[in-house]
Amino acid sequence: MNTGSDSPGEAAMTADRAGTDGADQVKDERALGSRAPAFVQARRALHVSWQVGVFIVGLAVVAAGAAMLVLPGPGWVVIFAGMAIWATEFVWAQLVLRWTKRKVTEAAQRALDPRVRRRNIILTSIGLVIAAALTGAYLWKFGLTLPWEIENQ
Repeated sequence: MNTGSDSPGEAAMTADRAGTDGADQVKDERALGSRAPAFVQARRALHVSWQVGVFIVGLAVVAAGAAMLVLPGPGWVVIFAGMAIWATEFVWAQLVLRWTKRKVTEAAQRALDPRVRRRNIILTSIGLVIAAALTGAYLWKFGLTLPWEIENQ
């Protein structure tokens, strides 16, 4: 179910008047809406069943990703995969993914800033020095004994 009523030519003419790239405008319009096959979209009951199925599969993937946030596994990657599954059928998920992609791109650009990189390197170095000092103090006091095997000292 494509929500846009403009044909690609009309969208390009509108985009040209607005001073934007027509190809980007058409691509964005095509990105919104259901990607179900045409024969599924043509039958209301089948399309609703399709949407329910997509929602359940996406929910299972997002739930597995949420579990992986506390269990071993690539939690955020799986959550975004579930959102991508939802985005094949639901406009709200497509908009959330667009927003997320934009924010990740902005964060990547900020991370490439030399001042931010220098700050991150300094903070990482300080953290490593503190971790090394704590490890050295532990080894000096207790040796290679594991914490749960230490008797009252």
